[in-house]
Amino acid sequence: MVQLLAEDEGLTTTERDQFVRWCERLTVVVHHEYHERLEAIKNDYDPFNPDVATSGELERTSQERQEAAARLFANLTALLKCANYQRLSRDEIENAAEAASDWGVNLNIDFDVFEHLEVFSRGDIISTRWRRHWGTGYRRQRVDVPVYERLVVLFQLREHKRLDERVDTRAIYLKLFKNIPKQDIDMLLPCGNFQMSWLDHGKVIVPTMSGFLMAVAKGFTAAIGALFHGFWGLIAFLGFIAGTAGYGVKSFLGYLRTKDKYRLNLTQNLYYQNLDNNAGVMFRILDEAEEQECREAILAYALLRRRAGHDGWTERELDEAAESFLQDALDFPVDFEVADALQKLTRLRCCSVDETGRLRAASLEVACAALDDRLRATKS
Repeated sequence: MVQLLAEDEGLTTTERDQFVRWCERLTVVVHHEYHERLEAIKNDYDPFNPDVATSGELERTSQERQEAAARLFANLTALLKCANYQRLSRDEIENAAEAASDWGVNLNIDFDVFEHLEVFSRGDIISTRWRRHWGTGYRRQRVDVPVYERLVVLFQLREHKRLDERVDTRAIYLKLFKNIPKQDIDMLLPCGNFQMSWLDHGKVIVPTMSGFLMAVAKGFTAAIGALFHGFWGLIAFLGFIAGTAGYGVKSFLGYLRTKDKYRLNLTQNLYYQNLDNNAGVMFRILDEAEEQECREAILAYALLRRRAGHDGWTERELDEAAESFLQDALDFPVDFEVADALQKLTRLRCCSVDETGRLRAASLEVACAALDDRLRATKS
């Protein structure tokens, strides 16, 4: 972003150097602010981190843990908003859990297992994938799939019949994934039971029932024969009984193989789509939020200073100019968070708003001096 804006042909060499220095100062100021947020979130997450390497946690009362958990979720939600993630409603999550894409696994999710559940997404796009379907003779077919480019899941579990003793219900889990089809959100949630398709049920039930009926008929015939053929008839009857039992075992093993196929599909799907877990998610999101805030502020300031002129712009005009700039640069639409950018610029005294609501950027000299003052105050 800095390089793209610095290459503006309308800038003199002096202005270009001043703009780059202003960007560097802004980045340092924002980094200091986010470092403070990181320390606060880390302190709250320590008693809930399932990957903590030490067991020397200070004893906390139930009330203190509840307050820390509430504060942690609030701070993480605010941090995700700064990184331009959108919170999914419970209805959106539950609707997604009722279906599965052609690349996912259909699961039954019991939401009572969650003490707390939040899902956040960023990058709501249409992705192109390929599939083979019996209706097209198993030829490769191109399909448009609604996808979330990034998906964050935050949850805490409660005691439930679907949990085993290895699961820590005191912990708060954070998961980060990429390129998840909207219908496959349920794959990212724990404690889901596989729901077999009608075709898979048929593969197990039809052969089992037909084999069982044939075995019963033959067993009945063998039982009648055993009455008239003595010892050898009894041996034949017992052989049919063993064969029937063996067929039942074979069918049951087929059912288990089908479930293993679902588990393998689930593992293969998530293996390459999982980006990070627990504390690692926190660091990633904080880094993303810091970068997003810097980009928003830098773009807003550059556009205000170079294009708004003496009369300035309204907030709407700035928003439209930023989205148009990003559309031209990236060749796809972007929703620019103009309010976040202006809040930061006005707080750092790099732009002003008059009584009519018109925005004007401070000169580069004034903006650099304001950031220098902020840095000196931070160090002191």
